[in-house]
Amino acid sequence: MTEKLYTAQEVAEMFSVKRITVWDWIRKGKLRAHCVGGRLYRISESQLAKFKDSN
Repeated sequence: MTEKLYTAQEVAEMFSVKRITVWDWIRKGKLRAHCVGGRLYRISESQLAKFKDSN
């Protein structure tokens, strides 16, 4: 089964923060994202769950 992938915008809406905050979490290594081409990144459901548990 394929895992759901989220955009930075979708994650920002889930946490009620701005998209730039999500990019900051990714840049600082708090949240892992996968590059899906060029400058496109997606956050997997499992990585999002780990992030929720640790914060």
